[in-house]
Amino acid sequence: MENNSNAIMITEDNKLILVVEDDETLLQTLAYNLKQEGYRVLTASTGPDGLEAGRTESPDLIVLDVMLPDLDGLSVCRILRRQTDIPIIMLTARSGEVDKIIGLDSGADDYITKPFGFGEFLARVRAALRRRVSNAPSNQLVSLDLLVDLIGRKVYKKGNLLNLSFKEFDLLVELMRHKGAVLSRDLLLTKVWGYDYYGESRTVDVHIRWLREKIEENPSKPTRIVTIRRIGYRFEE
Repeated sequence: MENNSNAIMITEDNKLILVVEDDETLLQTLAYNLKQEGYRVLTASTGPDGLEAGRTESPDLIVLDVMLPDLDGLSVCRILRRQTDIPIIMLTARSGEVDKIIGLDSGADDYITKPFGFGEFLARVRAALRRRVSNAPSNQLVSLDLLVDLIGRKVYKKGNLLNLSFKEFDLLVELMRHKGAVLSRDLLLTKVWGYDYYGESRTVDVHIRWLREKIEENPSKPTRIVTIRRIGYRFEE
């Protein structure tokens, strides 16, 4: 499995797309063109590798070929659909109606027959991503590979459950709900600890440090929870 995540930063959303295709030429062509559009791209060329990436990397969309070595695409689609609601676009050389029905019944969101133009393919990708945003449940917060379950009070990174304390969870939720806005330490104290809290504002800094250790790729150089000097913090993607 190959991780091609160094995409050109063009689109606002910067979504991660997993392409699972055993035709190396088509795989690299799709990956290249998707990256030119600003998407981050992860690739796999076998069914088992695609299944693992779909489970562990939390892509925003999966492009999945039907005919794959070791484990076919329909089986991969069925397994993933029992575990996630990630949109799946099936690719196939078969154009029969029965084959399309089987693919859609397996849990695919869309079905593209080879050969196809990249313009059509990109339009299908955008449509699938829009549907996921419009269907996103209000009891979740999502930022790239980070998912917050507000009802269950659980946080997942790349599909893995994180061990957050009660206050760390509330602090993360407050920051994510106001993504892009600068929140002062006093405001965070009031929102997370309550109006009647009389402790030090540095309590926020301590919890931010603990939170960074769990959600940042490099806690010493944070890119998600950014410090705004003398004011507070801002959550970014």
